[in-house]
Amino acid sequence: MKSVRAWLEARTGLGGLARRLLLDPLPGGVSWRRCWAAALVFTFLVQVVTGFFLLTGYSASTQTAWESVFHLQFQTPGGWLLRGLHVVAAQAFVVLLGLHLLQVVIQRAYLAPRELNLLLLLALLPLAIAQSVTGWLLPFDQKGFWAARVPLNLLGIVPVLGPTLQQVLLGGAEVGHHTLTRFLALHATVLPLTIGGLLAALCLLPWWTANPAASANDPPGRGGRWWPDQVLRDAVVCLAVLVTILFFVLRLRRAGEPDAFPELLAPADPTEPYSAARPEWFMLFLFQFLKYFRAGTEVWGAVIIPTLILAVIAAMPWVGRWRFGARFNTAFISAVALGALVLGGLAVYKDRHNPEFQAAVRHAHEAGARARALAAGGVPAAGALELVRSDAWSQGPKLFARHCASCHRYDGHDGLGGQPADPPSASDLKGFASREWLAGLLDPTRVASPHYFGGTKFAEGRMVRFVQRDVAAFDAEQRAQLSKVIAAVSAEAELKSQAGADARDTALIAEGRDLIRTKAMKCTSCHQFRVPDEDAIAPDLTGYGSRAWLVDFISDPAHARFYGRRNDRMPRFGADAVLGEREIGLLADWLRGDWPEPLAVAGR
Repeated sequence: MKSVRAWLEARTGLGGLARRLLLDPLPGGVSWRRCWAAALVFTFLVQVVTGFFLLTGYSASTQTAWESVFHLQFQTPGGWLLRGLHVVAAQAFVVLLGLHLLQVVIQRAYLAPRELNLLLLLALLPLAIAQSVTGWLLPFDQKGFWAARVPLNLLGIVPVLGPTLQQVLLGGAEVGHHTLTRFLALHATVLPLTIGGLLAALCLLPWWTANPAASANDPPGRGGRWWPDQVLRDAVVCLAVLVTILFFVLRLRRAGEPDAFPELLAPADPTEPYSAARPEWFMLFLFQFLKYFRAGTEVWGAVIIPTLILAVIAAMPWVGRWRFGARFNTAFISAVALGALVLGGLAVYKDRHNPEFQAAVRHAHEAGARARALAAGGVPAAGALELVRSDAWSQGPKLFARHCASCHRYDGHDGLGGQPADPPSASDLKGFASREWLAGLLDPTRVASPHYFGGTKFAEGRMVRFVQRDVAAFDAEQRAQLSKVIAAVSAEAELKSQAGADARDTALIAEGRDLIRTKAMKCTSCHQFRVPDEDAIAPDLTGYGSRAWLVDFISDPAHARFYGRRNDRMPRFGADAVLGEREIGLLADWLRGDWPEPLAVAGR
């Protein structure tokens, strides 16, 4: 071994270099303040190591990116911890860089010949942010997809090179396969190599600037060498950083459901905008800052002003030589830091007090949990997005909000928890065709309320008059018969939610079917029920509320089987090709509460 070491030393000189770095007196002495570089390098290495293992299971395409991240996080032992460490370490790296830059300026650790100390940190900061931004898109979920579009759009407004760079990153007209592969190339190779090189230069600066001029601005020398004196301090700081990262990973995971962190929302869907898309918390200040610029002037907030701020900071080593230069530098960097904190806090405050934002976040988390639960049962070749698009639980509320909520409500809202500006002008469809819903329809005090016919032209019709006049006068026996009729009509729907009650009440339901045709109930004077009736003028009660009945009704409410020419404003969604067969089926299934219960997500 000695001969091998001697041979290598003679040809490379690495042994002498290592001895100089490890055993020679450390320029400026041993200090806890020198641990900043070690903390940055350690946090960066956590990202590199965890990123490597994540990369071994990642597949960069629009049909496999989300699916591979799901597999890594929920079906790979320890995958959630691996991804959690990667996410938190990336955020910690940006925070440490910002704090170190602040410390360098305040303590004037940029004075000659250590100008490079500040310039290297200044170069690292936007690179670290770019490293984070390129990682947003890679899981290809709703949050990452829509959040990543913001910097891409901002890049397009950069003068001269912006549109070209935007097109290079996109790789097409929209975010797609090529965008993912290019973001991955930047995130996993170009940016880490660049950041690693700059960090190496930052660590070697004490030896490069080891001369009397550099030492003049250092605190009194404490003596000591890098090994073992400074290494011990660095190890303590790195351990503290690791414990802090682990604390936040575990804390954020416990703050919600077991699968709530690291966050993975529903697969990215370009046709479903995510109104609650936000950058990471450490970039919220810029998000808030851009709100103060009108359309067409965003380039000032996104490019020009930040560039000017960076230019002023880059000039601080020379400004600091002036009489009041150091005070100006400290005041300027403090004002920038305070402004970023205020803007970031303002963004958080406004989001917390914005009902629409909170509703969008809540819905996104629910949709994400549903998508993960569906994927736990297996992902088809078409990808997880096809699972979501074929799921009534996921698509029904969106279809209802888009096409039905202008007139109807669902439990008082638009299906997604929102409140339309206009009051309802048609019935509330929560629990449609259930016994409870029909009992309300036949309640004299409720039939003409906004919950049922109150907002329609039928508020003065025969059905309302019958309920308010005849049903209101029913005696106890007739009310008991009406309950049986309600059970019989509701049983036509074969609702999953009351399958047990229908199975238990078969005799009562059979009796109710006979009562439907009696003169006392008067149902068949307007409706047909299991017997064709050309004189019927109201919706057919045969199969009322069943999937087939509801699909046909949504497709063409003006059909003779339903309202015919008496139809009140309801669009013919199928007959006029407003919605396709699949969309109508999904809407019908959702209204009926008929969707599969998927497997529980692994790890829950």
